[in-house]
Amino acid sequence: MQASGLSNFRYITSLSGQVLCTESADAGISLTLNDAAGRLMISISQICTDKGQDNCSKAVTQTFRYEGADSAGRLLSITEQTAGQDAQVTERFMYAGNSEAEKAKNLAGVCTHHYDPAGLMQTDSIALTGVPLSITRQLLKDADKPVSWPESNPQTLLSAEKYTTQTIADATGAVLNTTDAAGHQQKVTYDIAGLLSTSRVTVKGGAEKIIIKSVTYSAAGQKLCEEHGNGVVTTYTYEPQTQRLIAVKTEHPARKKIFQDLRYEYDPVGNVLCVTNSAEETRFWHNQKVVPENRYTYDTLYQLVSATGREMANAGQQRSSLPDISPFDKASYANYTRNYIYDRAGNMTQIRHSAPKTGNNHTTDITVSQRSNRAVLKTLADTSEKVEALFTPGGQQTKFQPGQTLSWTARGELQQVTPVVRNGAAGDRESYRYDAGSQRILKTTVQETGSRTQTQQVIYLPGLELHSGKENYQVICAGVAGRAQVRLLHWQDGKKDHQRFSYDNLIGSSGLETDGDGKLLSQEEYYPFGGTAVLVADADSGIDYKTHRYSGKERDATGLYYYGYRYYQPWAGRWLSSDPAGTVDGLNLYSMVRNNPVSFSDEQGLVAYPRTQIPGTSLYQPGISTGSDREIRGAKLIPPAANTVTELFKGEPVRLDDVLADSTLQQTPLLTDLINPAKVKMDSSTRSSLSAVKGGIMEFNAVHIPAGNNGINALRIIDTETSAFQRGKGTTLAYWVPQGGYADIPAHPENGQPQLVFTPGFSGCSFVADKLDDMTIRVRHVQGGKEDAEYNRLHASEHGHGMIGAMEYRDYGYHENYSGAVLENIQGSAFMKYEGDSWQIKYQRLKNAPGIVSMGEKTSGIVRKQQGLKLEIRHSRERSVVGTGSVPLMH
Repeated sequence: MQASGLSNFRYITSLSGQVLCTESADAGISLTLNDAAGRLMISISQICTDKGQDNCSKAVTQTFRYEGADSAGRLLSITEQTAGQDAQVTERFMYAGNSEAEKAKNLAGVCTHHYDPAGLMQTDSIALTGVPLSITRQLLKDADKPVSWPESNPQTLLSAEKYTTQTIADATGAVLNTTDAAGHQQKVTYDIAGLLSTSRVTVKGGAEKIIIKSVTYSAAGQKLCEEHGNGVVTTYTYEPQTQRLIAVKTEHPARKKIFQDLRYEYDPVGNVLCVTNSAEETRFWHNQKVVPENRYTYDTLYQLVSATGREMANAGQQRSSLPDISPFDKASYANYTRNYIYDRAGNMTQIRHSAPKTGNNHTTDITVSQRSNRAVLKTLADTSEKVEALFTPGGQQTKFQPGQTLSWTARGELQQVTPVVRNGAAGDRESYRYDAGSQRILKTTVQETGSRTQTQQVIYLPGLELHSGKENYQVICAGVAGRAQVRLLHWQDGKKDHQRFSYDNLIGSSGLETDGDGKLLSQEEYYPFGGTAVLVADADSGIDYKTHRYSGKERDATGLYYYGYRYYQPWAGRWLSSDPAGTVDGLNLYSMVRNNPVSFSDEQGLVAYPRTQIPGTSLYQPGISTGSDREIRGAKLIPPAANTVTELFKGEPVRLDDVLADSTLQQTPLLTDLINPAKVKMDSSTRSSLSAVKGGIMEFNAVHIPAGNNGINALRIIDTETSAFQRGKGTTLAYWVPQGGYADIPAHPENGQPQLVFTPGFSGCSFVADKLDDMTIRVRHVQGGKEDAEYNRLHASEHGHGMIGAMEYRDYGYHENYSGAVLENIQGSAFMKYEGDSWQIKYQRLKNAPGIVSMGEKTSGIVRKQQGLKLEIRHSRERSVVGTGSVPLMH
């Protein structure tokens, strides 16, 4: 939005660097205040700016209450209040004591009762590894009303039904057996490398069913072949040089039937150029040759601008409803072309669809606000001035089709959709309830048909869905089943159980389904940004039970896709609300996977990932870019600064928290030059630790150098050679990852374990994290040019379960200037921080990065009293932080 003279984000910080106020063009204004201990105390959101004046008429205030100073300081409750309404206690926390019974279940000090907006989540017991062994969920009696939990007897607001899930885990924390709330069991086994080997399900009172019969992996831990219990076998082929997936073949060998044979072609940077299904025949319709392939074209920013493929001849214009279903033997296909147009901020403004042979030619126009990246279909707002009125102050869309309204919770979660509005009568509606982590727990669909009201309800539990209403059945979700989402439908009234194996493509979209005997049930193909282009199935296939489609996500009756943290509208190619994770995926908070939906995927509605996902998990196949794949074509290298000088400055020790604040990182370079024995005096033990392959825990603080605008910050290791003066602002323990080495860190730090990870600066290197097991993450600093030796070609056991995130050269080594040109800046800095419930990689892009030549203490006086630090700095006035970013680790 810079070209329009507007800012995407503005920040106001405290003197210590803590962000107090964030003003987002897309997500509105929010305020946060911490207490003296650094804990979040007050958060205010949903503030909008109207004609330059802050409007708090819809503001939502969250207040956090903690234990007193004489206790552990744990969170006790969260209170929410919308302006003009009564305050509501939306969450309460109760903790176990230290009794023998509680210690026997490893519960001492653990939050055992968490009352959240959906009801109660109770932890009954946990393993020594921290894996919950038994949890119980209770829902609210009245799910239609907002809850306010009383301090005494909160259980009176709960329904009587309890849903308990039990787990058996091994000594490493790997789950072996799960019994869901309905009594169905899922069992998995692992090979010697800790990778999934087999999977079985036992319906309560029934016989055991094999889901995965066997899995074969490569030395790099990539899946090569998997055989399912229905006789269907899927094989995978990878490109040797890049380890990209280039072929997926799904077949039933015993019946000599090939269901799909997908072949992928890429450009040098990894964008998908062509997908061909060799299992399908080339067809002819109305003198038109229809080849079963999709081809894609990108602009210089790798946004998808053109796509060709096939669609059903009766497809019609894409809407929120599914197209008509055609039988396998009667389907006719036609070629289509789709072109996409974007504005400078990455907002899609037009979708042009062309299928000349069928006359299915139409254009979808999208109107974008002049003040933000908010946008809606032109049928909702024909001018940009009307767009803002269709959003809440926090950036949630309130209408998505003419006459169809959306309502939201105070936390920015979609609460209800009204797809049909009737004058003088109740309309159809679909409403949702979420837990404390904003994950959907309950869905209720109400349809008014004459004098009757039909209600269908879904309760989402671990590994289980409970459907009730016009039809009562259970869905057992066998989530760990390779590239197949396996769903077992079970009716308690005696109706025969039904298995549905769903096989997906590169980005997780469900392409075909087979039943428990390996019979083909349905086949579906999608337009690039979602929407069904092909849907064929026989009459007895039970296609209505297929709920997971594009990207492997659940498609609601509204046509919206639920991703976990957000809802996606495929007919517009954009999210329904602003990104709750902020700028982790760019400054445009509504853009879908950076407008590259063929090569990128989004697991939770937060951030795009260009990685090959390990099926059935949130992990990725270990592999980082090498050679020319690390480059962005057309980028111009920033020339060396012409006015570089070497100067002496007086530095001062500063608090590490101030240096690592987001607002500071956005303007002040963070260097690691002082973690270098050649530049700073260190003891022999520290020198040895820095040169080791495996890192560990070390003591750190920071130094600020007042060189130029905003100065320079540098990390400093503390050891026996560090003076008391340099320790003056306090020190912090953190994990250290050597260049070319690694460190093992806890997935969830506790009992005083460090919550920071430091490593040397970056100039072509990569920062990668693998999930070794449920308790441990291995973090590597992979040197540029050594990606294969130090990461890609390591034994599978070195990667554990798989990659959970990486910062590569393309992330920090390039940036876009104000005119839109892509420049290569080469250098960056990065560290890891544990925030909320997960680790994040945070990084800077540095232009003409400064360097520290040496550092010493400046002393004076008879007793040689320390007065400051003397640093020799080589820098340029042209240096700057040209961008920051973060990579959330999916663990």
